[in-house]
Amino acid sequence: MGTWSVDTYGNDYALDWAQDLQETSNLEPIESTLDYALGDGELEAPLGAEALAAVDVLARLQGNADGATGAHMQDIERWVAQRKQQVSPALAGKALRAVERILGEQSELCRLWRDSAHYEEWRAAVLALKARVRVA
Repeated sequence: MGTWSVDTYGNDYALDWAQDLQETSNLEPIESTLDYALGDGELEAPLGAEALAAVDVLARLQGNADGATGAHMQDIERWVAQRKQQVSPALAGKALRAVERILGEQSELCRLWRDSAHYEEWRAAVLALKARVRVA
């Protein structure tokens, strides 16, 4: 995986997912990404990275941006600004469960980060993302 930072979009998988999101007009790709992340068995690193991007977009739809900048963030912010959809408590709950799974033992992404010198920084970034999602 091409990874250059611990940030949600600091890898190729999340950026590719965000690029594909630009071609959609509803929350279906977000929900399906979270559903895949919540599946049984091993959670592969690409799906984990994509799920974190989906969680970030949900947080932004709830008005909880993280202040990140860059060309890719402009596209995401524009997509969010064009959507007037509310995030249902059920979808927000899926997002929180997906984050827990990404931080869990069956997550390849977590294992890869655990083997790096930046694990604690990545984990803190994921927990900060989780804190941006509201369920109620």
